[in-house]
Amino acid sequence: MTYDLHGRTRRLELSDQVLRDFEAVVLDATPEGIVLDRSAFYPGGGGQPADQGVLIWQGVETRVVGVRKGDDLQLIPAEGDPVPPVGTVVRAAVADERRSALMRTHSGLHVLCGVVFRDYGCLVTGGNMDELSARMDFDLPEVPAGFKEAVEDACNAEIAADRRIDVRVLPREEAFEIPDIIRTATNLVPETVQDVRIVDIVGLDTQADGGTHVASTKQIGRIKVAKIESKGRGFRRLRIQICD
Repeated sequence: MTYDLHGRTRRLELSDQVLRDFEAVVLDATPEGIVLDRSAFYPGGGGQPADQGVLIWQGVETRVVGVRKGDDLQLIPAEGDPVPPVGTVVRAAVADERRSALMRTHSGLHVLCGVVFRDYGCLVTGGNMDELSARMDFDLPEVPAGFKEAVEDACNAEIAADRRIDVRVLPREEAFEIPDIIRTATNLVPETVQDVRIVDIVGLDTQADGGTHVASTKQIGRIKVAKIESKGRGFRRLRIQICD
């Protein structure tokens, strides 16, 4: 299976992160889930929530409230909304404001990860995000004096540098030859994955990652380190906000 195919669905967002509108054919449809032959709805993963949006068909609108990953990629319709018959050509639209905010947030987390790894050598132990707010956990036994301010300043310096954010796909063996390609304490890339998607903030951070990102760091906006929490046994949680 190629990296951009989930079951019967071609995942368009992996190669075109600005795509919001597309046409597709319905392969399967029930009130529990709709399967399309192609989709730009990000299904969630790596802490990034799934996309939302709408399907329009034959003058009817079906709201998409989430995405379920199974043997097929299923778009979850809003309760009570009609579902299109199999074979219908639908016009789909990903909710732009939500996706754009999540892309800024996800790229902001990669900047944070890159700065903390570069300046303090700390690996990530967990993370999660919402629209313009997120948390990232680090293996950091001691918090140096001025850490919060230093990290925030360094992140915003990298954003101001307008570093390009590139995405490419490499064979697994070649990908894992890149130094420090895994910035998490545990390698989360299953052994069954043979094509590894790489997100590269050029000059700062290169990671295996399946999420969606902005094209350059300046598009993130500004990072505010809102809070640092102790999670026990040397683990620290950094909560950030993404600001304009």
